[in-house]
Amino acid sequence: MPRTPLEPRFTIEHLSILDSDGNLDTALEPDLPADELKRLYRAMLLGRRLDERMVRLQRQGRIGTFAPIKGQEASQLGSVSTLRPTDWMVPSFRETAAMIWRGWPIDKLLLFFAGFLEGGQPAPAQHDLGITIPVATQLPHAVGLAYAAQYRGEDAVVMAFFGDGATSEGDFHEAANFAGVWHVPVVFVCQNNQWAISVPLKKQTHSRTIAQKALAYGFPGIQVDGNDVLAVHAASREAVERARAGGGPTLIECVTYRLGVHTTADDPTKYRTDEEVAEWARKDPLTRFTEYLRKKNLLEDGLEAQVDAEIAEAIRRFEATPPPDPLAIFAHAYAELPPDVAAQRRELAERLQAPPPRRADEEHPPAPPMRGQRMTRR
Repeated sequence: MPRTPLEPRFTIEHLSILDSDGNLDTALEPDLPADELKRLYRAMLLGRRLDERMVRLQRQGRIGTFAPIKGQEASQLGSVSTLRPTDWMVPSFRETAAMIWRGWPIDKLLLFFAGFLEGGQPAPAQHDLGITIPVATQLPHAVGLAYAAQYRGEDAVVMAFFGDGATSEGDFHEAANFAGVWHVPVVFVCQNNQWAISVPLKKQTHSRTIAQKALAYGFPGIQVDGNDVLAVHAASREAVERARAGGGPTLIECVTYRLGVHTTADDPTKYRTDEEVAEWARKDPLTRFTEYLRKKNLLEDGLEAQVDAEIAEAIRRFEATPPPDPLAIFAHAYAELPPDVAAQRRELAERLQAPPPRRADEEHPPAPPMRGQRMTRR
């Protein structure tokens, strides 16, 4: 029997509108109002300046370990800016700029990275999930949200963020299969920053692109220049509109680069070269967008000072926040506390109400100095 081809050879497109040399394809340029362009630029600048400030806060011991976003601002903001407030955003652990765009206060995010669970709780009416640290586990949740919206007949789209390393996890493939089978309104945004911590992309997959993985699950995939905010916005707007109209999911691969560390506990000099970083730094998304707006005469004077003042005020609020109630750790694990956990809660409550124990030097004060002897303070 002769072999019968079942699928024609597939094609994956790469979209770039504003390249790293400032060349603009005016035929593909999205029609964005000046106010929207300025808002996008301010958000990118805020994301970059906050990221740099947070690194210093972490080195000073004022917050804990976090994942910097430097170099990935266009991938996040070009995509999330296409959502409505009634849509859902599902982040991983490196979406600081996208979360601020969605209304998360900076001081609240700082609380999260300082170890307070309150910092990871969305506002009651906010259509976002919290930060997800385990890689790719948020993706089935995102598809579940999209399935629920579809089932209820709601006009909502779900956008889920993840990195290239997440595509090596089973959760990604299960979520993509679920999304394709049920044709749900979800947009998968993969920030392909070339490294899954210290593992390069070439050791993660033999596929030419990550975008082509969508085709196996029956929905479109596209690769975009992830350092080009215009290209990311155009591809994301098309995917969101298609999902909202009932056209099902899309996978967008944003080809970008993590200019900083994986997290503040990482040392990237152990696995990548300075030359590689310098090459990608020349493609910096913020520099590229700055020049684009300069040519349009849309840059605002004093914007950096405004952004720095906003960050400083957020840090002041964060550090002035009173410590939360330790008993809150028992509030969300069980609908009804099991007897042993209830006993632990009572014990902790009693300890919190008890007076602090006296220090050893209070129980045994030093003998008064002998006549002619000086008292020294240590």
